[in-house]
Amino acid sequence: MIEHVAVITGVQDEADALLHDQPATRLDSPFGAIRQLDHGGKRVTILCSGIGKVHAGAAALYMHGHFCPDLFLVIGTAGHVSTIEGDCFYLHESLQADYGTLEKFGEHDGFTHYDAGTWPIGPANWNPFTSHPMPDALALPRARIATADCFVKCPERSAYLRDTLMADLVDMETAAVAQIAAMLDLPWAGIKAVTDGANSDSSGDFHANLSAAARRAADAAAEFISRI
Repeated sequence: MIEHVAVITGVQDEADALLHDQPATRLDSPFGAIRQLDHGGKRVTILCSGIGKVHAGAAALYMHGHFCPDLFLVIGTAGHVSTIEGDCFYLHESLQADYGTLEKFGEHDGFTHYDAGTWPIGPANWNPFTSHPMPDALALPRARIATADCFVKCPERSAYLRDTLMADLVDMETAAVAQIAAMLDLPWAGIKAVTDGANSDSSGDFHANLSAAARRAADAAAEFISRI
């Protein structure tokens, strides 16, 4: 039974958008302020980890150690790399896009992917992390997200993520939280709204669309929490 949800975002705007009008208790942490509140019969703890896999994974461990959540929920924004339609998605799968063996710098086909944390030796072997099932009533399109410690502004890289890893979206946090969840034998979920097309316009598009996309993800996340 899920009674306590730990929400992790990479950017503060994404955390602030979630249930922003509800009274909350504020706590300090090494990552910054934490908000705790009740919503949909659940206890919700919200933390902006900061950008990247290390921050996100460390935040998940911190939340587990201090608050013992029943589920990790990653929300916020992402780049769009496939032809999937929609602007806000339920993340049914995630994987790390930059874990493996590099054999030839600058060539996509010189990179061999492996499951995060396994020996990066031998034939390619990678499997995505699978999220908690989406409640039927939520009705968001499902997407696979690739996570890497880089902000993608390259159409060729986007095509690689789509064609090789079969990703629909790209971000810098989700798969790290999913990996920690798997290690702890806890469920995870993710909801991401699109800010950009992971191309040469992405820097400007991200900033222009951040606020609206963060609100879309936050609204969907509030409904998700109410329905699980």
